[in-house]
Amino acid sequence: MTAARSPLPPADRPQLGLRERKKIKTREAIRTATYALIKEQGYDATTVEQIAERAEVSPSTVFRYFPTKEDIVLTDEYDPLMLEELRARPADESWMDSMRHVMRIAIQGNLAEDPDVARMRAHLGVQVPAVRARMLESMSETGRMLRQALGERSGLDPDSLEVRVCAMSLIGGLVEVSLYWAENDFEGELSDHLDHALDVLEHGLPPKKP
Repeated sequence: MTAARSPLPPADRPQLGLRERKKIKTREAIRTATYALIKEQGYDATTVEQIAERAEVSPSTVFRYFPTKEDIVLTDEYDPLMLEELRARPADESWMDSMRHVMRIAIQGNLAEDPDVARMRAHLGVQVPAVRARMLESMSETGRMLRQALGERSGLDPDSLEVRVCAMSLIGGLVEVSLYWAENDFEGELSDHLDHALDVLEHGLPPKKP
């Protein structure tokens, strides 16, 4: 994903300075170059040097923004937005209803950016071991952020077993929804798969078939 899209009206959004706008532009140029090269020649054949040349930056600039090639095709820009949205939900709302709202925002932003890029990213997570490994690794980072927000919301210790299990179940479910979608040739609406996954987390597995 490129820079996170906020649901706040434009007039309410903080104005970014020139330096921050340049950073966003550079990140977007690197990602656009990466997706174009992968589409042309595949993931393994695409090098950081080629990405830098296509984006008109140096390889060191690419690494300054993205530690690995895998990080370029993945994204964490929506993590802060998800946490902001979670903290803003009504205090008396159930935690599952709050998470449905927050995760739908993440998925809608992903698809609104560019549906083809969203599908490419999900496909790479299935087909490329290095991308999938980095995706799973990033789950822990996102999970720690979500634990803090859930702890604040519930009044529980974010390091408690209950909060840790809850947070990682939600993040893991979101990842598996994306992988399932790609493995099944992107059949159905991603948001519908998400709702189904959250139903399973909330109510458990369906009854065993006779």
